[in-house]
Amino acid sequence: MIERYSRPEMNHLWSEETQYRTWLDIEVLACEGWAQLGKIPPADLKNIRERAGFDLARVKQTEKITKHDVAAFVSDMQTTIGESGRFVHLGLTSSDIVDTGFAYRITRSADLILQGLKEVLETTKKRALADKEVLMMGRTHGIHAEPMTLGMKWLLWHDSLKRAYARIEAARKEVAVGKLSGAVGNYAHVPPEVEQFVCQRLGLVPDSLSTQVISRDRFASYFSALGLLASSVEAIAVELRHLQRTEVGEVREGFSKGQKGSSAMPHKRNPISAENLTGLSRLLRSMVIPAMENVALWHERDISHSSVERVLGPDANILADYLLWRLNALLTDLEVFPQKMLENLGLLSGVTYSQNVLLKLIEKGLSRDEAYALVQGNALRALDEKVSFQDLLKADPKVVKVLPQEELNALFDVKNITRHLDYLYGKVLGNEH
Repeated sequence: MIERYSRPEMNHLWSEETQYRTWLDIEVLACEGWAQLGKIPPADLKNIRERAGFDLARVKQTEKITKHDVAAFVSDMQTTIGESGRFVHLGLTSSDIVDTGFAYRITRSADLILQGLKEVLETTKKRALADKEVLMMGRTHGIHAEPMTLGMKWLLWHDSLKRAYARIEAARKEVAVGKLSGAVGNYAHVPPEVEQFVCQRLGLVPDSLSTQVISRDRFASYFSALGLLASSVEAIAVELRHLQRTEVGEVREGFSKGQKGSSAMPHKRNPISAENLTGLSRLLRSMVIPAMENVALWHERDISHSSVERVLGPDANILADYLLWRLNALLTDLEVFPQKMLENLGLLSGVTYSQNVLLKLIEKGLSRDEAYALVQGNALRALDEKVSFQDLLKADPKVVKVLPQEELNALFDVKNITRHLDYLYGKVLGNEH
């Protein structure tokens, strides 16, 4: 299902056809590198360039015999080219092709994921600006705390996703390496010049030092960055699930014509996109541990990592791409109800302004403990008796004695909440706001 919604380019990138096509390109580039060193005659290089190809079905058939996919592929490629095919895979080992190809496809995947992230960042920025001063209740532990604005939530998500972008960008750079250094990485049968040539043509850099394989901490770093992206996505999704609860009702997912929320209850409009993102974020994050465990290999190489990466490569990248597509759709179509937010602001009889009163009483000379007890007593009574917190304070002799009514009224002015918004927006958006 996920593949239907991710970018076609991402699906194509992780197809079996593209895997072999990438191997083919690397093998041909290696031949070109050898030719520059005078090891492959021009006529043979011409034949290789013109005839290089493979028959996927035939490769699969050969692999049943060789029990080795690269060996089967190289054999088929040599057969397709003819006599000049003897120069294919010259001095190389399988991992030279597999690892360089894997790193290449990871970097291309990262480019697509970063593109998707840019789209989400544009959405969160746009909505942060639109809802900058939309007042709502801030909650800690699920309990009403103090007023804030909806724009601050959008801004928080935008900031979190900016960090996700930076991490993936850095991980892309770390994994954008290739290696054509032979069986134990010592260039015994293939000179560094061939590796340099191939990597330059692929937009990679030669690995600083490889064994038979590229060190797996590079790939673990990339998959970890995707795992952290998933955590940021889940944080947004969980918040939106809470805000959509009937008792809160401050936002709502878009609902298309003909959509049904329940097979049994026609009235239902469930937070299905946010719930879907929560579950799939868990799945993507679960892929981080196998990637990390791939780092420890026996000596210069074993293949315990190989089976893992055949799953992680396509699954993690396609899933990350889908997560961003679905998140952007959710955020773009999200309905906001400012009036409901204002209603919720008044649910607790004004006690959410208790800190304003506490600090003002301390300013007037009361000790913190004395002021706290005075404010808390009135606040809890307001909650229990469902009466105005402000009115209780006005009737409390200890409060009236030190706090004039005009000053008390000012402490309940919600406009005070927005006075530092420009500062907050400036920190996250700079001059963009």
